[in-house]
Amino acid sequence: MSAARPRPAALRRLRSAGASGGRDGGSGYGTGDRGSQLQGTPGIPRQSRRRKSLAIAYEAGQGDGAEPRRARWEPPNWREQLERIRVMRRSRDAPVDEMGVQKCYDSSAPPQVMRYQVLLALMLSSQTKDQVTSAAMLRLRRRGLTVDSVLQMDDETLGQIIYPVGFWRNKVKYIKQTTAILKQKYGGDIPSTVEELVQLPGVGPKMAHLAMHIAWDSVAGIAVDTHVHRISNRLQWVKKETKYPEETRVALEEWLPRDLWKEINWLLVGFGQQTCLPVNPRCSQCLNQDICPAAKRL
Repeated sequence: MSAARPRPAALRRLRSAGASGGRDGGSGYGTGDRGSQLQGTPGIPRQSRRRKSLAIAYEAGQGDGAEPRRARWEPPNWREQLERIRVMRRSRDAPVDEMGVQKCYDSSAPPQVMRYQVLLALMLSSQTKDQVTSAAMLRLRRRGLTVDSVLQMDDETLGQIIYPVGFWRNKVKYIKQTTAILKQKYGGDIPSTVEELVQLPGVGPKMAHLAMHIAWDSVAGIAVDTHVHRISNRLQWVKKETKYPEETRVALEEWLPRDLWKEINWLLVGFGQQTCLPVNPRCSQCLNQDICPAAKRL
């Protein structure tokens, strides 16, 4: 015997269920599929097309309020420029290499004392040549350079020891104030964050980031001094010209890969001391002469 035909009322109910599944686009998927198998109703393919369209829009980051991703800006030729600077710095014979802050502390001292000496060297180095900073640190270390020894030293004696570093009178005041804070608040150690370091008298952002690099072996940001600031603008490693080192730091950190943040200070400082000088830069000796935006202007 042949199978009984569906009654007209039952068929109408099946069609009605399939059509409603196509309209709400949600829980009617199963019922809608059965309806299409039975009758091929036109509502079901429209539902399927609409779901596909939504999926494509979502994957593209549109339709949900999101904006398409924009490519990160980076300066042209920067990788080649950086590699050529590495070549020029291979000899490691710039003043920063031989007498920089990383050479001024006693590496055999207890870690807490070593970190204090790093911070003190950074404070002395502001507006001062590496040779002068290194000599001042050597004189301090011969007297036993610790938090307690500096606190016991009178201002006149401290001034005589660190002279002729730049702004030595102000530095005497800042060193004594900062050392007292380290003793009272940090148990004789130095802070381990940039935010706390820049709160110390006489400590700026560049010193704080270098202290994190050297004393704590932590990369919290790029240390930008006058050399890094000058060269970054000459090479146009910033979107637009910056006036201050802190502006340059922010601009560089927006695009420079993080694994280069620690290296860039050492590279550019030595390069600025030997080749890319503040006045009368030695462009004829620079490997970047043909791809340096500033070469034709200097």
